[in-house]
Amino acid sequence: MLKPYKEKVATIREEITYIGKNVVEANKDALEALKNGEVAKLNDIKVSVKKLSHKSNEIDNLIVTTLALYSPEAKDLREMVAFLKITNELVRAGANTRTFIKTFRKSFSDDLSTAAILEYAVPLLKASTSSLEITVSMIENYDEHTTEENYNRVIVEESKTDDLYAMVEKNILKLISKHLELSKDYFDLLSSFRRLEKNADRAASIANLLLFALKGGEIEQS
Repeated sequence: MLKPYKEKVATIREEITYIGKNVVEANKDALEALKNGEVAKLNDIKVSVKKLSHKSNEIDNLIVTTLALYSPEAKDLREMVAFLKITNELVRAGANTRTFIKTFRKSFSDDLSTAAILEYAVPLLKASTSSLEITVSMIENYDEHTTEENYNRVIVEESKTDDLYAMVEKNILKLISKHLELSKDYFDLLSSFRRLEKNADRAASIANLLLFALKGGEIEQS
């Protein structure tokens, strides 16, 4: 394709990476707070879904304009289609992150089995964050030689997140059976953990889209 087209694609990828890094940084900050047992620091982490959506719309408009101006073919067209869908996945990941932080900090209290909860939360958040971080690096350094390898890494982290969530769910339900008076708080915490599992699903969807852009075939999304 012409040089101006490639410059547009580079700009689009940079802008998408910007959204992704914002979401990843929020998750990493939350992970650091939980690892240190400083749940109050979650109050300092801000995730503006409105700003992410605004940036996503700007990127989508740039993609549509690029398609109209340059009429890319085959692989280039697949890449543009993938980018259109990826922006939405990242906004959804941002919304999940915001909900996790808000719900967790609201429901977490000394009345609960805090040590056990943090023991569950940290590895789950770590795996979920890792899956997102790998996908953002895939966007930033889009490369035919590493995309499939990184795709497999994301799927491993996504599978790990599913397993960890199943374990968390089982243990939280045990805590609820022992402390029925705190069942709402425990259920709310479980709901927040569910958002982390969904983030890993979003990461897997992005990895699938990037693989589709590279190889074609059907789009498979989680």
